[in-house]
Amino acid sequence: MTGRRRPSSRPFRTAVLATCTAVSASLLTGCGAVPFAAGDSESAPIVVMTWAPEGTGATNMPGMPAMAQAYARWVNDSGGIHGRELKVLTCNERNDTVYAARCAREAADAKAVAVVGSYSQYGRSVMSPLEVAGIPYIGGYGVSAQEFNSPISYPVNGGQASLLAGNGRQLASVCKRVSLVRPDTIAGDELPKLFDAGLADGERGPATDVRAPEDASDYTRQVQRALDGVGADPHRYGTAQYGTELDRSACVTAALGKRTNTFFDSFRRVQEDKPRVRIASVLGSVRQSLVDSTGGSESALEGAYATGWYPAADDARWGPMYRVINRYAFDDNRIDAADPGTQTTWIAYTALRSVLKSLDKDDISARSVRKALNRGHEVDTGGLTPPLRWRFTDLLAVPGYPRIVNANVTYQVVRDGRLVAVRDGFVDVTKTLEDHTGEG
Repeated sequence: MTGRRRPSSRPFRTAVLATCTAVSASLLTGCGAVPFAAGDSESAPIVVMTWAPEGTGATNMPGMPAMAQAYARWVNDSGGIHGRELKVLTCNERNDTVYAARCAREAADAKAVAVVGSYSQYGRSVMSPLEVAGIPYIGGYGVSAQEFNSPISYPVNGGQASLLAGNGRQLASVCKRVSLVRPDTIAGDELPKLFDAGLADGERGPATDVRAPEDASDYTRQVQRALDGVGADPHRYGTAQYGTELDRSACVTAALGKRTNTFFDSFRRVQEDKPRVRIASVLGSVRQSLVDSTGGSESALEGAYATGWYPAADDARWGPMYRVINRYAFDDNRIDAADPGTQTTWIAYTALRSVLKSLDKDDISARSVRKALNRGHEVDTGGLTPPLRWRFTDLLAVPGYPRIVNANVTYQVVRDGRLVAVRDGFVDVTKTLEDHTGEG
């Protein structure tokens, strides 16, 4: 491991990773195993897989496989699991249904005991091969409906459902009119109903639904539609009425993944001659790195609301993750410790390690992992989530999302250039989802 610590203006934004001097050819191409640092074991390695899209024109999540590899280095340097190597395979899902299915088949061919901390919009493409092979899917990012329907899926968060419902509830307390800008995709089609469930919980009407291309380079048209949807069009109401004052009753929220940066850039340009409105998003779309790159406290995102799954990135409960990144992931810019993809992978591997350690050394398989989870093995995530269990009695009664066991969210805001918590603790949106998402 080589490298030199780089100075950082924000201690919780440690983007780090080790540069290996000897790696396999497969690892150099983005698909490979982490070496067993604790010494060779006579036992066969425990094989798992993590996949995510990388190098595409839409949402990319390179930090998820990178975090998986760093986690495995830490585990193996600590003696492995019952003395056995934790072998992480990675796969580039490419935001493509064919490649997503290919990754799932590779996991089955490798006899992986689990797929862990992964991202794919194409739940149907990945779940079917995993179900046939009986491989559990632990801690997916939560972007596809199938992650919350498949009996072999064990989510660690409430997925897009809880984020959008939570964001709706957060904005309902401060906004009378809201526009939701979301991807014009199959996964994106689920978002308006979820967001409106949160608004309805705060006795607000439905949001204006603004569809947007997932890979656009400019969102001027969508910005104009969003502003018009909240009654902020100067051609309708007159610029003299609003001037440049913030219209606190109107909000525009965007959930475009990594393209949210492009949307807010278009938003900033358009609002130079239009009334200003509140802006908001969900974590993953708004990240600390985005706030930093757009001017910190001078950013157009100053004051923006955000809803996340986990505590804010500067919370002390993330300490163990930062220590692992600093030691085993030095200087790898793929890892943004404040990104919810990286955080989800950390929590998912925490769950995996917990269940593997509960099993007999010689009885670790996809079947035994599923059996332990189904029988109620409890995972302690150090307060980053509630204790997690996936027994039938632990599943929440959320229509359309029967595998959710954790519907907690956190409310955050950009204040003085930092994404910080609005309030202590979690907000449970279970009742919001139960009461409203089953409606037509």
